[in-house]
Amino acid sequence: MHKSQKSMLASEFCGMRFDTPLVLLSGCVGFGEEYTRVKGFTNRDVGAVCLKGTTLEPRLGNAPHRVIETPAGMINAIGLQNPGTSHVINEILPKLDFEETRFIANVSGSTIEEYAEVVRLFDDSDIDAMEINISCPNVKEGGVAFGNDPDMSARVVEACRKQTKKPLITKLSPNQTDIAENARRCIEAGTDGFAVINTLMGMAIDVESRTPIIGNNQGGLSGPAIKPVALLKTHQVYQVCKGHSIPIIGQGGICTANDAIEFMIAGASAVGVGTALFYDPLVCKTINDGIVDYMKRHDLTDVSQLVGTLVLNG
Repeated sequence: MHKSQKSMLASEFCGMRFDTPLVLLSGCVGFGEEYTRVKGFTNRDVGAVCLKGTTLEPRLGNAPHRVIETPAGMINAIGLQNPGTSHVINEILPKLDFEETRFIANVSGSTIEEYAEVVRLFDDSDIDAMEINISCPNVKEGGVAFGNDPDMSARVVEACRKQTKKPLITKLSPNQTDIAENARRCIEAGTDGFAVINTLMGMAIDVESRTPIIGNNQGGLSGPAIKPVALLKTHQVYQVCKGHSIPIIGQGGICTANDAIEFMIAGASAVGVGTALFYDPLVCKTINDGIVDYMKRHDLTDVSQLVGTLVLNG
């Protein structure tokens, strides 16, 4: 990135400096090192990387099939396969280059106590922030129930808040009745920011066997197919957040600079890139260039000038 581009794209999120508004989403880049093996890829093109969902103890994840391509997207049901918190802290974090970008742990659990303990352990590490994954739709226990109930969401956030002073970003589920009310409750419980949204619940069926293709029967739908829903939910949560100076990572089907700009106009201070990386690992550079081109055309000098500028009809 050129120096002029860097100054235009740089912003602050929950007290952290982001070199660009782009965030690599949890589950899409492993534990921050997988895509660094791709020629031309660099973590310096993004403001932050969310590490793979991490539970207290190791998990093997769900039975296959775990991933299926769908029209304009994909369904995944990995099931939070991970080596456990201690391994991530002791073996993985020391190998990450914290000079390149910010790294955010994705905290997952099946009980409130597990969430709190994982946060406590990460608090004593080099991790820059933590994303509380209360809305994972591809596990049979825990997270999804927490994310769809405002009371349970608030209880998880409150328990995690007691264990750390590092930034807490709550990942909200679209699979709930009132996402704005959930956001209000999480703000009261102490969240510093939000990630909006997690995947939608989805299914794919094999017509010959008449069985679900995904071994878990259902999974999380991501990609361009969910972008309209994600934009609406981002704007709804922004209406709650703007009076509290709570920033949002908007995410859901972002593949181009225009997609990213739409989310910022809707109220997101940063934007998450996930599914697009599976078919274009170098897409972030293209998105950054496109955002800068847009800013120049509209005489903007700071990417934050885009945030929350949506003017509704009527």
